[in-house]
Amino acid sequence: MHRLASVPGGGAAADIGALVEQPAAPVLLLSSADTDLLAIDQLLEREPQLLTVELRGLNLAALAHPAQIDHYLNSTVRHARLVVVRLLGGRGHWSYGLEQLQSWAGSAPGRQLLVLAGTADEEQVLAGLGTVDPDLAIGLARCLREGGPANLRLLLQALQGLLEGGSPAAPLAEPLADPLPHNWLQEPGPRVGVIAYRALLQAGDLALMDATLLALRQAGLCPRALWVSGLRDGAVQRGVADLLQREAVQAVLCSTSFASVQFEEAGLGAPLWEQLGVPVLQLLCSSQPRSRWQTSSIGLGPTDLTLQVALPELDGRLTTRIGAFKETVGASERLASALQRYQPDPERLAWIAQLCANWIRLRQTPAAERRVALVLANYPTRNSRLANGVGLDTPASTALMLQWLAGAGYKLQGPLPVDGEALIQMLLAGRSNDPESEHRPALTLLPLATYQAWYACLPSEGRQRLEAVWGPPELDVALVSAAGAAAGFPIRGLQLGHVSVLIQPDRGYDRDPTLSYHSPDLPPTHAYLAQYLWLRQEFGAHAVVHVGKHGNLEWLPGKGLGLSASCFPEWALGPLPHLYPFIVNDPGEGSQAKRRSQAVILDHL
Repeated sequence: MHRLASVPGGGAAADIGALVEQPAAPVLLLSSADTDLLAIDQLLEREPQLLTVELRGLNLAALAHPAQIDHYLNSTVRHARLVVVRLLGGRGHWSYGLEQLQSWAGSAPGRQLLVLAGTADEEQVLAGLGTVDPDLAIGLARCLREGGPANLRLLLQALQGLLEGGSPAAPLAEPLADPLPHNWLQEPGPRVGVIAYRALLQAGDLALMDATLLALRQAGLCPRALWVSGLRDGAVQRGVADLLQREAVQAVLCSTSFASVQFEEAGLGAPLWEQLGVPVLQLLCSSQPRSRWQTSSIGLGPTDLTLQVALPELDGRLTTRIGAFKETVGASERLASALQRYQPDPERLAWIAQLCANWIRLRQTPAAERRVALVLANYPTRNSRLANGVGLDTPASTALMLQWLAGAGYKLQGPLPVDGEALIQMLLAGRSNDPESEHRPALTLLPLATYQAWYACLPSEGRQRLEAVWGPPELDVALVSAAGAAAGFPIRGLQLGHVSVLIQPDRGYDRDPTLSYHSPDLPPTHAYLAQYLWLRQEFGAHAVVHVGKHGNLEWLPGKGLGLSASCFPEWALGPLPHLYPFIVNDPGEGSQAKRRSQAVILDHL
């Protein structure tokens, strides 16, 4: 026996993967966008005369599996006369469903299929998959992309005409302001561009935008929000660039999916962002409810991964965190479907806003005042493996970086290493991860009390997991006591004025030989977290640079994408700007750093 969804299109756990049935209706609207359903439902509530027959609506996410599609065809589609499909993406996003609907349309007279593209680059291909005039399909697709009551009226009038046996002419979509400024206030702080889909505004789904602007303002920033239909259109790009350049934004926070360039053009750069010349951060929005994210080790579903992470990476956008989750907020009796809206997560948005503020802080701080930490991998934890990097002479590269930073006006003190060998000798004069170096002095100590004050504020779930392996902080075997000083965690590395060169802490494998070197579940030790806390809080780094493939921070336990406040990479790094020289031939492991530790990957041969 198969389960039926209690509410078609609902996000409740019991409805995930369930079969879907809806009451019979002549018209079905199947869309990738919840905003389509919200806007159509609101318009028909105000103007029911626009369509003289019943219309059902459903998000295509409820028809993800072939078994769900087959059941829906047999139970619901067979009663319909007109099916409208709107896809955000190409044919491959719902290929089986399209094939089955084409068979349905051709199996009996009087059946019509209308396939509408959510993006302009797909409109020609998708329009030809239906049974109606492709020009009509293209015109209606443009009406939905423009949105707003006037354009939705054109859509419903065309559907009415098709049902009456007519051949409606392709409508001309009524253009709306694109981009459209939203809630610009005269207030202090660096200005930040915020870009979101205009469809949210037209559907009255404003909670995410309102919460995002509040988080940015609480971080001391002045947002300049823009609603857009998308970022592929050249005219929209020019409008966005003109407005944000005029406002002299110092960063951009973008929540739109896809890239601003075609896939085949990605290697040539992203003209919109290059014209602005500021950091562009990607705000993630989960199409799943928060409850599923909380229990998921993956964190973000495959569709969201493609549309909101992989494709925006073609633009060079920096992956951040999930700022909102799709939640069912009710059901429409008219559409016989759940209605979903974005519910913002204030805690995650605060983290994103702080990351944005930190990139601006780095950008606006004069070179002589910037503090930068260079972190060198050390795996396995022996001196012979210090500063190892695949395809990179890490010691020599780091020595050159120090010279470059000094030449660029960064404040460095003390004799700088003249080459890689000199750097290694300077590091080995102090304490390293190698047990044979424990008699040597550490760079400094992070007081246990300082660590405990920070640690006590972390989520209890993560603390329990860590202490189940390593015990409480005060019992950590790495603690040392200097003469006449309280106990603290040793910091390994060099401080050369405003630039520090640190040895990445060990993961704790050497403490227990039974632990696997590749265990994905081993929490970091207190000593590990203490060194990164020192880097952020005591040293006051504006940015961290992990030099060479690869370190271990991005492999710490936690969600694969869309990290939570309980994920260990976030505990270590926090919302800190992160740069990562990485060999160009391993994009898979480089992606791990981009997506789990907000890294800017600097490829090298």
